[in-house]
Amino acid sequence: MEFSAATLAGFLKGEVEGDPGIVVNTVAKIEEGHPGALSFLANPKYEHYIYSTKSSIVLVNRSFVPSSKVEATLIKVDNAYDAFASLMRLVDQARPRKKGIHSTAIIEPTAKIGTDAYIGAYAYIGENCIVGDNCSVYPHVYFGDNSRMGNNCTLNPGVKIYHDCELGEGVIIHAGTVIGSDGFGFAPQSENEFMKIPQLGNVVIEDHVEIGANVTIDRATMGSTIIHRGVKLDNLIQIAHNVEVGENTVMAAQTGISGSTKVGKNCMFGGQVGISGHIKIADGTKIGAQSGIPGDVKKENSILLGYPAFDHRDFLRCAVIFKKLPELKMKIETLEKRLESLKK
Repeated sequence: MEFSAATLAGFLKGEVEGDPGIVVNTVAKIEEGHPGALSFLANPKYEHYIYSTKSSIVLVNRSFVPSSKVEATLIKVDNAYDAFASLMRLVDQARPRKKGIHSTAIIEPTAKIGTDAYIGAYAYIGENCIVGDNCSVYPHVYFGDNSRMGNNCTLNPGVKIYHDCELGEGVIIHAGTVIGSDGFGFAPQSENEFMKIPQLGNVVIEDHVEIGANVTIDRATMGSTIIHRGVKLDNLIQIAHNVEVGENTVMAAQTGISGSTKVGKNCMFGGQVGISGHIKIADGTKIGAQSGIPGDVKKENSILLGYPAFDHRDFLRCAVIFKKLPELKMKIETLEKRLESLKK
């Protein structure tokens, strides 16, 4: 698809500086720009690329004032990053969408498939399942008995959803993710043996949740593991049994949430965050990468770093001291020697 600068500016409610008739047919990073490509500049540290980029059109913030000549046509918008994301969504939605049921797919007679759904090769839809309208179920997906999904969901190749799980509308799950596997429930017995505790609950994923590749979300022992509306999970995340994740919370890769923990809404977790079980995380909490949370976070909108995690400002002060520990150790040893000399 091709778009002129004038067309893009009209869609984005922006202003053109340069050639309104110039056309683009692809997107590129500003540092890798080439003729016919659309790029954007949002972060000031990349500004130097705009003076050398070969991209035909660059989206910039309205406040941007170039310090030298720019060859590319500029489209000034309120927020260049948001505008670029809007265009990416437009292009994605324009792609042709697969429909129909592949001849190798297995759909149990009691399952119900909505209109305009796509069921790919070797997918399995179990007994009493419900697949909503306009859903896409890609090859090798397993959708277990009595599970259901709302309209406009996408299950990418190799997704496995165990029995009795529930997905809302507009849910996207990426390749290799497993939803509803047994929680880690074992009761210690004599002689160092463990008895498995049956996991009789399910997983509930609400509307407009997106889950990355190779994520595991365990079913509840009783009741439900719940991922609330608008949550976004990166790849390689573990959500344990009976966890509840609040609305619009986002988590980066390799985060792990232990069982029965309640995470508030609008939280943000960096990569490799670890959270203990049976605790509560207040709304709006932000946790830096590789931090560990062993107990409740009670104050809303806290920003935490470290293990055990504490206020980020105190953590940064401690980090400065930590860097100086070798120097401080040498000073202390020198003072101890002098003190010992004085005593003698």
